[in-house]
Amino acid sequence: MDLFYPKSREVIFLESELFKLAEQLGRLLKAGGKTIATAESCTGGWIAQVITDVPGSSAWFDRGFVTYSNTAKVQMLGVNPQTLEHFGAVSAKTATEMVAGVLEHSAADVAVAVTGIAGPEGGTVDKPVGTVFIAWAHKNGEVQVIKKQWSGNRRQIRAQAVKSAIEGMWLFL
Repeated sequence: MDLFYPKSREVIFLESELFKLAEQLGRLLKAGGKTIATAESCTGGWIAQVITDVPGSSAWFDRGFVTYSNTAKVQMLGVNPQTLEHFGAVSAKTATEMVAGVLEHSAADVAVAVTGIAGPEGGTVDKPVGTVFIAWAHKNGEVQVIKKQWSGNRRQIRAQAVKSAIEGMWLFL
């Protein structure tokens, strides 16, 4: 038990649900002889954390990139600065370039990338708080990207993004 921040029932349930999803994803990846890598912005490494909570995940998890700043997206993933200027960090185009960059800068077979606005500030009329883009890609060139709009507090929005990223990868495979 964490002495500084005791966990609520909601947090314990959430962690359990995410762990189960990551276990299922791991079984699928391992059975297919595939590895995954992640690129995260608004989730701040939470997807990689959930994945690496699964014992044996080193057999199917290659690496994770936490690219919170635009500079990190450009330097670590090769996102085009013009994409960020014209479409913004929170866009389908940026998520697509992030996921392509993960595959280019890793040994993974598949990848997931997440970028969004978790709040409570930072939203606009066009992109309110809760706007999240998730992209999945396979080394064979297949790419899928979705836009989600969630409500809730910062933790709830981020948790929904993590859950959708893992579930979506399972479906993508």
